[in-house]
Amino acid sequence: MLSFLRIIKFALQDIVRNIGLSFMTVLILVLMLMSISTLLFVNILTKEAIVSVRDQIDVSIFINPDATDKQIDEIKSFIKAFPEITDINYISKEKVLEDFKNKHQNDAEIMASLAELGDNPLGSTFVLKTRSPNDYNKIIKALNVPEYEKIIQAKTFGDTEKAISRIQDITSQVEKFGMILSVLFAFIAFLIILNTIRVSIYTQRIEIAIKKLVGATNWFVRGPYLIESLLFTIISVIISLGINLLAVYFLNPYITVIFGRPDILTTYLNSHIILLLGLQFGVVLIITVLSTLLAMGKYLRA
Repeated sequence: MLSFLRIIKFALQDIVRNIGLSFMTVLILVLMLMSISTLLFVNILTKEAIVSVRDQIDVSIFINPDATDKQIDEIKSFIKAFPEITDINYISKEKVLEDFKNKHQNDAEIMASLAELGDNPLGSTFVLKTRSPNDYNKIIKALNVPEYEKIIQAKTFGDTEKAISRIQDITSQVEKFGMILSVLFAFIAFLIILNTIRVSIYTQRIEIAIKKLVGATNWFVRGPYLIESLLFTIISVIISLGINLLAVYFLNPYITVIFGRPDILTTYLNSHIILLLGLQFGVVLIITVLSTLLAMGKYLRA
């Protein structure tokens, strides 16, 4: 235990002696972790955006005002037969007229035209939702049959597949850039730690020689540098976590405006915090320990 405490003491002394290099090492490690976190946040928000866009997709089938209840029931039964359809919302012609009036209540010309017509010029409407956006075209094509030409007045489908494709393309580019950035920061961190340990070993070469002369084992000499690697890892992961929490806090209002709920990233972090910290700690520890072992292998051979 005494030897272990001395190893920790030597490690802390070494960090203080090379405070500039130690600061740069932690900074680069934090930047690497932040680039990885950015990739994660982008991926989460992209999935949420795609789900949000898909939830807004529907197809509206406008029924001719002269269609009978029997004809409307026939179309409804036909639509229900499709397993792809998850929801059918029927809006009666009276409700359609009421909604139309509410929407254009401030337009005097339209309201006057409706008053002159007397009868309801609008038909009922079916609003359909399917499991996948690709299913809408199938439904529309199935309804393009001669039997329903006089019953169905129009069909509209907001094709948002292009919007989804665009979101995925942008996300793919961001992920590629983020991955390159992460690898670059990891490589820079590796080189900085390698040179930090080399500088430490070189400046302490006389002390190391004395330690060996008085019987210090090789691992007693190497221990402080491995402890340094561990400390760099712990500090960078803690700082990265703090920045992530602050980033989520400041992003929440904007996420609320876009997606309607502020807890997307917060919920994910809360439910995956142990896994994320474990992965980050593992990745950084591998980089720091590997670079430290390589530096020691050259200058502290047994």
